[in-house]
Amino acid sequence: MLTDLSLAELKPLITESGQPLYRAGQLYKRLMAGDSADAMTELPKAFRARLFDRYDAAGTEILKTYRAKDGTYKYLFGLRDGQTVEGALMSQAYGATLCVSTQAGCRMGCRFCASGLNGLIRNLSPGEILGQVVAVNRAAGGTAERRAITNLVLMGSGEPLDNYDSVTAFLRLVTAEDGLRFSQRNISLSTSGLAPGIRRLADDGFSVTLSISLHATADEQRSAVMPINARYPIAEVLGAARYYFEKTGRRVHIEYAMIEGLNVNYFDAKRLATLLKGFPVHVNLLYLNSVPERQLKSTSKPAGERFLERLKALGVNATVRKSRGSDVGGACGQLRARHEAGRNEAPKA
Repeated sequence: MLTDLSLAELKPLITESGQPLYRAGQLYKRLMAGDSADAMTELPKAFRARLFDRYDAAGTEILKTYRAKDGTYKYLFGLRDGQTVEGALMSQAYGATLCVSTQAGCRMGCRFCASGLNGLIRNLSPGEILGQVVAVNRAAGGTAERRAITNLVLMGSGEPLDNYDSVTAFLRLVTAEDGLRFSQRNISLSTSGLAPGIRRLADDGFSVTLSISLHATADEQRSAVMPINARYPIAEVLGAARYYFEKTGRRVHIEYAMIEGLNVNYFDAKRLATLLKGFPVHVNLLYLNSVPERQLKSTSKPAGERFLERLKALGVNATVRKSRGSDVGGACGQLRARHEAGRNEAPKA
């Protein structure tokens, strides 16, 4: 797939085909714009035919688009093997943020998430992740030179650090000067807490905004909703997060879904404040999106507000993150789950 390749990696394909080297730049610009082969008229027709007979251009296309009441766009993407993933474009005063997926399905097994209902299907390639950005940028009226997307969050289906090589290759592609030129400061990566991957990310020179899905303040409590905690408990995850901060200088974000009857009492607030003491993080509190297949429920708005005020009183830097796109399946994995259920239904007699 051509979007798996950097401009430097495209050049040998061009020279091997007997074309002048400048064709690589022409082709790459078109790929970053999401143009079809037929639209690449500056490239010789015979060369295009040979090239696209051997390679897919992107391998990611928008199958369906939904617009929520709050203006959020939710996308169902189709991949070359028939798998689907999803993303969301959210507009705010400071720009437009696209949430992308890094895996088809997920094997982390978080009890509140729809992404992992059927486990991990497969990892996405760098070009399939990049293809989501290219497709939405084009659909939103952007170009490679003037993007309609200002920020990226790797918070869709999948655990990014469970697909480390593809995700970091994607980060290099999407930040390349000859590509879409995103700044790492405008990219957030959310992880359920794969501590070795967090440390590796820092050691490999990346400086994206790191978001840790914590969702609990004690190991027994966290293991009940996030099985990965049995392997990487809270202390180890936060230790890796501190290492990332020390190595990159980038403030870490803590994601904390407020779950009814589980993690929003006074003692949770005190434990969270203790865990984060001396660590300059920002806590994003979230009201849990309803997932019918899961039994967990979000706390009420009054209970959530009380929890926020308790944290602030304890000196924790926290805000409630507004839920977006809930009327069109805003939670990760819900849109794909509905699509797959519909596709697998037996035809009516």
